[in-house]
Amino acid sequence: MVKLAEISKTETMTNFIVPIDFSVDSQKGLEWAVLFSKKKKINIQMVYVLTNSSNFQPSVVELEQKYAAAHFKKLVKEFGPTLGNQSTIRYIIKKGKVYREVVNQVNSYKDAVISASTHGASGFEELFIGSNALKIMAATEQPVFTLRTTMPDQVKKIVVPIKLHLDTRQKAPLVAGLAELFGAELHIISISTRNNKKDLARLESYSNQVINYFKARELQTVAKTLVGESLPNLTCNYAEAVDADLITIMSSAIDKWNVFFGSYAQQMVKTATVPLLSITPKEKQIPAGFSTFGG
Repeated sequence: MVKLAEISKTETMTNFIVPIDFSVDSQKGLEWAVLFSKKKKINIQMVYVLTNSSNFQPSVVELEQKYAAAHFKKLVKEFGPTLGNQSTIRYIIKKGKVYREVVNQVNSYKDAVISASTHGASGFEELFIGSNALKIMAATEQPVFTLRTTMPDQVKKIVVPIKLHLDTRQKAPLVAGLAELFGAELHIISISTRNNKKDLARLESYSNQVINYFKARELQTVAKTLVGESLPNLTCNYAEAVDADLITIMSSAIDKWNVFFGSYAQQMVKTATVPLLSITPKEKQIPAGFSTFGG
């Protein structure tokens, strides 16, 4: 059994891996990491992957390396003084495919998270657009923050969608840690495309287990049940209606390895306007009234 203390705290978010292509949009991942540094000590590592490493002469690659290093030094100078809690910021320049190198970097740490904008230059499109949207999630078990448009200056409200999947409850310990870190209100929304009593009763059971877990940790909660044709639309519309600052989802095993275009996780990455946290399902037993595994 995995002890609650091992999985419920935000110590799993000590190292923030931030893909950077030096566009303004790509800096959203950096700004999000800085927000966390205001609450706890973290280490930020920016990652740039050389675009010309396999197609150009060594002299061209060297020129790009110098370009990247110069821009990184500017970012360190700009963002370094804004960090809190003695947090650190550094950078690394790599060669290869963007998503592979980012994944390699985050997997080199035990307690890391990826913080990345879904907009930017061609390398970011490779990482997040279309069927590649879940590649990075499929290749790492670390949490992944994706940021599209809205960049809050604090985290006051976190939306926690509960679906008719066993693994939907696994997000609870990590989300609870985030709520404690920021003093955030948790909005637990039970979402379904089915309106029959049996499914709604099972969904209510899952939701109540999560709510009771949050209440046991003395967290503020709001609960709501939503039924509609599109789970991503239900989630995103609710998040926008309550002015939420973060949505947390599970990127299930089915989403990961089949990479369906219509998968909930992929649609959320593409459409959520507020920051999105995708968590990988793992086999765990949580001693708060429920055990969880897989999709």
